[in-house]
Amino acid sequence: MLLSKYRCLLLLLFLWSLPPGLQAQEHPGQADPVSLIGLSLDQLIRRFGAPRSVYAVRGLEHWQDDVVFVYEHGDFYIYKDRVWKAGLKAARGIRTGDTRGAVIMALGANAQVRGESLLYTLDERSWPLVLRCDFDRAGRVQAIFIYRTDF
Repeated sequence: MLLSKYRCLLLLLFLWSLPPGLQAQEHPGQADPVSLIGLSLDQLIRRFGAPRSVYAVRGLEHWQDDVVFVYEHGDFYIYKDRVWKAGLKAARGIRTGDTRGAVIMALGANAQVRGESLLYTLDERSWPLVLRCDFDRAGRVQAIFIYRTDF
């Protein structure tokens, strides 16, 4: 854990040292969410600028640790040097706070119920992707994720 925090601190210091001309070209809410998965660190920073914050997430296994870049409209989970998962506030016509019924209408019959989540397979890349909506006890979307299932 200490090593992950140290890496995050070094990464944050590096990002703060970037020249002021490196401004965000867009924000994650404007991008096609599928296009966000697989971005390199360089591509992520060139598209969205420096993140608001960076933190480490401990996985179930030591090799599952991620560094997370936090932006206003989403969080990007980095494995090695690529985005493998994005936590978004909106994607595919769904927003946090939407009802379960609205999500089912937006995703269609292929949405699969898994406990307190709905999963929807995205077949738009050469690797397997899933859109997952997590619901709170009131049945409203509390989190939206798009991620590679082969990690």
